[in-house]
Amino acid sequence: MALISSWITALTNRDEKGQGLAEYALILALIAVIAIAALIFLGTQISSILSSVGSQI
Repeated sequence: MALISSWITALTNRDEKGQGLAEYALILALIAVIAIAALIFLGTQISSILSSVGSQI
């Protein structure tokens, strides 16, 4: 029982000092991947919309 108690205490008292930076980096990478995928799939449609707006001006 003492082993389980010490294991739970060790899990809850972890040192998480560098974890925040790693999480921000992962979020930034995910946003970049989503943006690139959106540009790949919607690039031609956006280009045609911008061309039509430019020609109307």
